[in-house]
Amino acid sequence: MAHDDAAVKMADLFDPEPEQWGLRGDPHVWRALRDHLSGTDIPASVDEVTSLLRAAFNEIVGLDLGTAPDAHVYREQYAHGGMSSGYVSLDTWRDRLMPMLVERARMRLVA
Repeated sequence: MAHDDAAVKMADLFDPEPEQWGLRGDPHVWRALRDHLSGTDIPASVDEVTSLLRAAFNEIVGLDLGTAPDAHVYREQYAHGGMSSGYVSLDTWRDRLMPMLVERARMRLVA
């Protein structure tokens, strides 16, 4: 069976969703990133995937995950009710969610 690399899109990395989030805005950012990258092919290298994910996060959330000093940030567009509604955990994105997406890409690139 041949593996069809051309059919693999960045959005494929977002399924399944994580079982745990940092704050209530995180799943909304996850889905916004998935939708934003839905038509984009997975790049050929892990470094390119990382750059693409960081650039998309910057567009969606409005800050650079690598340089922003904050642990979390509030974004009105991701406020959908609840105590931490609208808050995005930058620490969770840095420490767990981005590495998860990059690792999923790495597994697809070596397959």
